[in-house]
Amino acid sequence: MNLPNILTVLRIVLIPLFVIAFLDGGISTWAAFAIFILASVTDFLDGYIARKKNLVTDFGKLMDPLADKILVMSAFVCFTFAGIFHPAVTIVVMSREFLVTGIRMLATAKGKIIAADILGKLKTISQDITAILVLFKCSAGADEISFIGIATDCITWIMVILTICSGINYCIKNKEIFEKM
Repeated sequence: MNLPNILTVLRIVLIPLFVIAFLDGGISTWAAFAIFILASVTDFLDGYIARKKNLVTDFGKLMDPLADKILVMSAFVCFTFAGIFHPAVTIVVMSREFLVTGIRMLATAKGKIIAADILGKLKTISQDITAILVLFKCSAGADEISFIGIATDCITWIMVILTICSGINYCIKNKEIFEKM
């Protein structure tokens, strides 16, 4: 197993540790914050190293995006459970992720590879920033009317809009996959 794939597996291993730390509360929210940052860094590094060193593998192509989705969805489910997010936020994110993954699976079955586009990348960045801000807000004990509280609310709405737009964009750009069903 090469280094990028090890980093992907590490990210998957970090996910339950993140969930446990977040749900434990108290000082553990700082641990959850640190674990999420570490997991996000492994996401950047595995892709960078794989491309730079020509270590792209089928395992990495499959597991890297799944690990990313599981990390973000785990965080958002935790935020919903803790009453930080309205359930609709998490449902929108999860629905988009399952929809796009399904489209990609159908496309792959038909011999077509669907690469991430700019909206998908912006969506991913906004989801990571949202999670990091929420975790920082929880760890620092910031309230809703503080700068960090307002910034978190704003980026959450931007993230939801980008998530919806990205999902619609994937459907429109790949409508031929639905037409041939």
